Amino acid sequence: MGALDQKVAVITGATSGIGACTAALFAAEGAEVVIAGRRRHEGEQLARTLGASFFATDVMVESDVEALIAHAIARFGRLDVMVNNAGAAGGAGGITDVDLDRFQRTFALHVGGVLLGMKYAARAMLEQEAGSIINIASINGRLAGWAGLDYSSAKAAVIHLTRCAAVELGEHSIRVNSISPGPILTGIFGKGAGMDPAEADRTASALEPAFLQALEAHQPIRRAGISAYVAAAALWLASGASSFVTGQDLAVDGGISAGRPAAVGIAERATLGEAFAAIVA
Repeated sequence: MGALDQKVAVITGATSGIGACTAALFAAEGAEVVIAGRRRHEGEQLARTLGASFFATDVMVESDVEALIAHAIARFGRLDVMVNNAGAAGGAGGITDVDLDRFQRTFALHVGGVLLGMKYAARAMLEQEAGSIINIASINGRLAGWAGLDYSSAKAAVIHLTRCAAVELGEHSIRVNSISPGPILTGIFGKGAGMDPAEADRTASALEPAFLQALEAHQPIRRAGISAYVAAAALWLASGASSFVTGQDLAVDGGISAGRPAAVGIAERATLGEAFAAIVA
């Protein structure tokens, strides 16, 4: 038996990266999966591969999200799991040169899209008095300095929005949690740099050496994060194994949010000790 047998799951932003990996895992664990995204070709191709359903959706358009949930209900009769994953890279620049239009668009996508996903999923789940909503946030919502202020601020809002929904919907046996991935090898970085989306997805793994070098002083677990790690966390939150867990933000970041690798601190203290010894000698 699969962990999600007889469950129906909707996953936004599921045509690539974390969303596509989560869709594949959920389908393998027995769920009926609705893949939502803007890229029709990739979505339909993945749906055929997984035996899933694709529904073209822009999560910034309320009527699209409403229609997405209606599609899931019409096709499968219920909705058990909603994964709000759709997103994109934020803008660059600091507070003195922030582009307000870009800032608001980032919030419309990351916060507004999550809000709409929860709104319409909750309506369906309230009729069942059961369900699990999973919002994909980021460690950028916990820690400053890792991404642009628009993306970081939006992800912080997602984490708290999750808590707000959790305390409201928990009374109806609907659980709401978020996942905060650290840097994950997906095409989002190439897309943010202006690459063709399909090419960015295809070449994402080539970033691994740069990832490892950049994270050496920050990530205790010394390997690159991949989509499968986030998908596994989403599976746990979607399943009955987490039935008493709600309002939580689960970091899947190799330990970044816990603190720097101990070896880094030890080496720095040794360097400072040598510098002090040279001064007093």
